[in-house]
Amino acid sequence: MDEVLKEKKIGLFIPCYINAVYPDVGIACYKLLCSLGLDVDYPIDQTCCGQPMANGGYQSKSKHLAERFDKLFKEYDYIVGPSASCVAFVKEFHPQILGRPVHECHSSEHIYDITEFLHDVVKPEKFASKFPHVVSIHNSCHGVRELGLSAPSERTLPYFNKIRALLEKVEGITVKEPSRLDECCGFGGLFSVEEPEVSACMGRDKVNDHIATGAEYITGADSSCLMHMQGVIDREKLPIRTIHFLEILTANL
Repeated sequence: MDEVLKEKKIGLFIPCYINAVYPDVGIACYKLLCSLGLDVDYPIDQTCCGQPMANGGYQSKSKHLAERFDKLFKEYDYIVGPSASCVAFVKEFHPQILGRPVHECHSSEHIYDITEFLHDVVKPEKFASKFPHVVSIHNSCHGVRELGLSAPSERTLPYFNKIRALLEKVEGITVKEPSRLDECCGFGGLFSVEEPEVSACMGRDKVNDHIATGAEYITGADSSCLMHMQGVIDREKLPIRTIHFLEILTANL
């Protein structure tokens, strides 16, 4: 790893639902970055990035949160968070909400999903963890199409998958992908509330596609998608579990 990177200041952004429902994912993110010798800080006063309000049609209500977010993280060289959807919202929509060009919106210009930060910036040769299990990667919509974490299936691009590249640095793991590589799981935030029957059907199809790979676990970079699929698994008592990929990368830390 570049020694200059160790001198950079990293602000850890933990989205609301991870803080409230999946704190272990936030802890795993912090532990992993520290284990790589990086200078990581968690701004204790951070709040929501504003995505729920904006997605619900009340974008103006998210402006004060976007302003607060930008101010809170302005001193950091990198802002890193374990949620593709929240990171994509900050990157793509904060400048518009704040009425600023991208280069004047610090949060938008400096934020990274943990996947792209590890893969594109840190570039570790390997991880210390061991995970002797078969996993199937869930490529979430925001990660694929807004952050470029993998090649979207609807475009004729050479195959790449940054989550897979990172997982393959873990000892003992076997990595699979479903036949429909980046088909939506049906969560979609408010979509799952407004169209529950369609959402549940999409989730069931997606989980069965993962099961067909022979995997023991479904893994990915978005806890929201994993939460939705775990709900299907629990209700129907299906023979598979979900796990955030950061929990795999930190399995022995």
